[in-house]
Amino acid sequence: MADAANKYSDNITGKFYVDDQCIDCDLCRETAPANFKRNDDGGHSYVYKQPESPEEEALCEEAMNGCPVEAIGSDGE
Repeated sequence: MADAANKYSDNITGKFYVDDQCIDCDLCRETAPANFKRNDDGGHSYVYKQPESPEEEALCEEAMNGCPVEAIGSDGE
């Protein structure tokens, strides 16, 4: 399970975040491209935009539930 204490600093403030367990598998970026981007220098994903619609919220939830290493959390500030 993702840990807010270990979330990447490039995550935008809000409900969803990616922590340091990310293995850069691309699932979240494919599932919710409007909300997740890749940090090319660090080789990980991060949340660059919090969901702004029910559809985006559902896609972020889907990405979180599908993450193979549970690096996406939804208890962010």
